[in-house]
Amino acid sequence: MDRTQGQSGRDEQGAGGPGTPSSASASAAAPASTGQAPTPSGPPGPARVVTLTAGDFTLTVNPVDGSEIEPLRPGTERGRPAKRDAAARAVRDAAARPPVLPGPPISGRPLLARGEELERLVRLLGRGRSVRLTGPSGSGRSALLDAVAARCAGLAPDGVVRISGYGHQQPGELLHALYATVYDAPRERPERDELLARVRDIGAVVLLDDLEMGGSALDELLRATPECAYLLAATPETKAPSDDSHVEEVFLTGLGKEDCVALLEAGLGRPLTDEETAWAGDLRFASEGLPLRFVQAAAMLRQRDELNHSDEDDDEEEPGVFEERPRDSGVVPLPTLAEGAAPAELLASRVSESARAALRIACALGGELPHHAHLPALVGDTHADTAVAELLDCGLLTPVGTRYRLAAGVARQLEDVGYGDTASEEARTAARHYAWWTGHASVVPERVGREADAVLAALAGADVVAAAVLARTAAPAFAASLHWEAWERVLRSGAEAARKAGEVAEQAYFHHELGVLALCEGRVDRARAELETSIGLRGALADKRGTVAGRRALALVVDREVAGAAASPPLRLEAPAAASEAVTVATPATPATPAVRTDAVTKAVPAAKSAPALRSGPAAAPRVDPAVSAAAVTRVAPVTPAVPVSAEAVTRMTPVVPVNRRSEPPTTLSEVFEDAFPLSPQPAPPAAPVPATVPAGPARGAGRRRRVLLAAAGALTVVALGTVVSLAMSSSDTEPPADGPAVSSTPTTAAPTTVQQNSGNDPAEEPPVTAPSDGGTTPGASAAAPSPGRTPGRTPSRRPSSTPSNSPRPGTPSTAPTATEPTPTVTETGEATPTATAPTGPGTATATSPTTAP
Repeated sequence: MDRTQGQSGRDEQGAGGPGTPSSASASAAAPASTGQAPTPSGPPGPARVVTLTAGDFTLTVNPVDGSEIEPLRPGTERGRPAKRDAAARAVRDAAARPPVLPGPPISGRPLLARGEELERLVRLLGRGRSVRLTGPSGSGRSALLDAVAARCAGLAPDGVVRISGYGHQQPGELLHALYATVYDAPRERPERDELLARVRDIGAVVLLDDLEMGGSALDELLRATPECAYLLAATPETKAPSDDSHVEEVFLTGLGKEDCVALLEAGLGRPLTDEETAWAGDLRFASEGLPLRFVQAAAMLRQRDELNHSDEDDDEEEPGVFEERPRDSGVVPLPTLAEGAAPAELLASRVSESARAALRIACALGGELPHHAHLPALVGDTHADTAVAELLDCGLLTPVGTRYRLAAGVARQLEDVGYGDTASEEARTAARHYAWWTGHASVVPERVGREADAVLAALAGADVVAAAVLARTAAPAFAASLHWEAWERVLRSGAEAARKAGEVAEQAYFHHELGVLALCEGRVDRARAELETSIGLRGALADKRGTVAGRRALALVVDREVAGAAASPPLRLEAPAAASEAVTVATPATPATPAVRTDAVTKAVPAAKSAPALRSGPAAAPRVDPAVSAAAVTRVAPVTPAVPVSAEAVTRMTPVVPVNRRSEPPTTLSEVFEDAFPLSPQPAPPAAPVPATVPAGPARGAGRRRRVLLAAAGALTVVALGTVVSLAMSSSDTEPPADGPAVSSTPTTAAPTTVQQNSGNDPAEEPPVTAPSDGGTTPGASAAAPSPGRTPGRTPSRRPSSTPSNSPRPGTPSTAPTATEPTPTVTETGEATPTATAPTGPGTATATSPTTAP
């Protein structure tokens, strides 16, 4: 019996340790059966404070104010732990097995028809191969694992390690369980990197029963322990391992008819009759030969023999004298085939009342049966601890790790007949009992850790008040026992229960513990969120001690964040490689002579100088009028035309969005996006209807090109303004003749025309006119009289303006001829006499035109 049962709190405190069972156990069990936790008669024991080493931290589990965490002090680091020897491993393995039950020993069941599978498993494990033993629930996987463990005791240097995988979906806790079994490292939980480094050196045969994970999780477990050979026992519903895991597969089938009869006779203790043999054959067909069904069938036949009083001693006794039940008048027949396939109801109806009460508790806890030492307090019977052996002999229980739970299908069968009707009451009673037991100072954390599944089941089925109290007392015990998966689950359940119950102080405690747990496991973001929540709740309660503890833990979180940022500096982004390709001039398909630039201004003005080329033809060569001022020549220099290239090369060299170049590489993400996607991109030049010249040369910077474009635009504006002013001043004095076109005597040149400044992409409105040849002037080839409705300012002109870039000074004659001057007339005799026209106003003069004397 448990040492905490059958003695008062005063006896525990006075003795300072475990006591001996006494008749006072009934007084401790009565309050638990009524739903109230026992109250110690003496003062409470000392708080259970445990100091652990968790990675780089020292964790002090304080059940009163919350856990305290601090970095390891210099000189207190532990060295590499030593491995356990064979004797220590045997003690550890015995502690990991189910406990020995009180009462008469249960006879062992023979392992029938499994010799071939046993030899194959031993042979594969001896070669270092991992095997997955697959079979349905009740097929005898655990019994086969026991036989394999006995045969493989001396194969590996670290022996045979047995681990239960029930309830584990991730390999983390399994690796910690393997580490704690092989290494002698009490009160130490290494961090993940150190854990992986230590389990890599373990060479053992690992028997993993009740496996519930597969796929990538199982691959991670196998990769972490390359020197271990695993025997994985799982059901067919469990996820299969991946194809790269190289795990052998062994499937367990049902027993044959002869083996089923032999198993029945071994459990019954006598040979079967012909009627029973026929019944066993039908049951074998219905149950597909599962050994569990024949263990339960043997229990039903034993109960039938007891009811029929087949023993000789029962015939000599008077019926009903020493028994509470009267003797049945008729003979109990064999169970039906349906009862043999689902025997839980029939078996439960023939066991003791304490056993039936234990079954109700197990149904309320989701199939988990508490340790037999807790049953006297939960059931209210001092001899209820013997009910576990009774249920195990009937096949209603099965061992799972260090505990027992209902066999496959038993919980559902019992709930169908009413065993789950009092589940809420049973769960509340179990929660209050465990709240008292886990908080008792005499109960070591390892005991609480082995009872974790039953405690968590009681926590899930209890009301919010009982759940909050149980979580508050069980959480420190789980933390001290290094069962941190159960610790996290109970903390989350407790935080939710405290929130629903309105217990702000308890809610702050649970969030503080969750933050400390996350910090120990390296989840810095989660730790910050939980600790900040706890500090806020404790600040509202004016809990100074709790707030200080929370702020200390939060300071460690900040240190971890700073250390992580220093270990991994921020990424420096560089400009994308595609940016340089957008401004690179494409190489034409045909060889072309690169154009020679005479001035830096003309290197970035391809759009402004393409208009004359398009109108005059690709063979026209621009010439500069001698009358143009030096300022205009300096700003706009003639460009030697390049050999036209194909339209494909022109299309490729046009960038969609210009990329701004920088003298220094960008250092921030915003600068990278500014270079790649400028806020005000320059529009691309319009597509040319005919092949145009492509300026050759390397790509220039965006800033230099912008300055060149502005200078060229200014020069063109000055030329256009001079032309407009000269046209306006000369058109007011002379009028075009009524008949015949007016012919200019000044030779025309292919100078740039007036370009509207509304947009660089607008095409010219005038139709293209063929430029004159290089031989001189051609009368009547370029100018025409203005048509009605068209202003003189928009009259097309092919003559370059001689107006200087700046405004004309008063009294300065203008040398630019207008389009409305009279055409020269030639007479038969006489010499040409230049005739000057009187100025019409200050600062305005007309150009002289040669005339002939009559």
